[in-house]
Amino acid sequence: MKKGLKIFGGLALASVLFYSCDKKTATTAEVEISGEGIAAKDLKVAYVYTDSVINKYDYFKKMSEEITSKGKRFDSDLQSRARGFEQEVATFQQTGGNMTPNQARAKQDELVQKEQNLMTYRNNLMQELSADEAKMMNDIYEQVQKYIKEYASENDIDLILSYTRGGAMWYASDAMDVTASVVEGLNKKYLANPSGATPAATDTTKKK
Repeated sequence: MKKGLKIFGGLALASVLFYSCDKKTATTAEVEISGEGIAAKDLKVAYVYTDSVINKYDYFKKMSEEITSKGKRFDSDLQSRARGFEQEVATFQQTGGNMTPNQARAKQDELVQKEQNLMTYRNNLMQELSADEAKMMNDIYEQVQKYIKEYASENDIDLILSYTRGGAMWYASDAMDVTASVVEGLNKKYLANPSGATPAATDTTKKK
């Protein structure tokens, strides 16, 4: 068995594109849109640094810490089980010579089954952590998107874009950046009702 099995990986940050409607910090787009004569030169546009919004969102920080802590508990539990199995294997290697052939074969089969069970348990823990991470990011996406719409409506913005490295937007005026304002408002809303956020899944190691 391999010691020190590590389950928990770094949390992946999702790149989110937010569309909505701000007035205080947004600038006016100068693009003409063809079609039915719709002019966008009066369109009020702003943007946010997506990674900054997510990383500075207090709910994300809280849930990340919880999932990281859960991953450490999983790792500790798995290593404890692995050490117990290794000790059982070592004992068999030392005393197996005193067993009858049938007893030795039966013990070998038992150890093979225990090793398979341990691997299945490890995979289940990894899948649970992965599901927790996916659910967390989905919850965050929905919460941020909902707030972005409220923010845009309150500030009379027609369009809020996501600014990410390597994304479609290569340049935008700093005057259009509403990241700090969005983060501040998002955290105020979360702190006003922290119970509204969905907690991480139950730690299954407590059930084993």
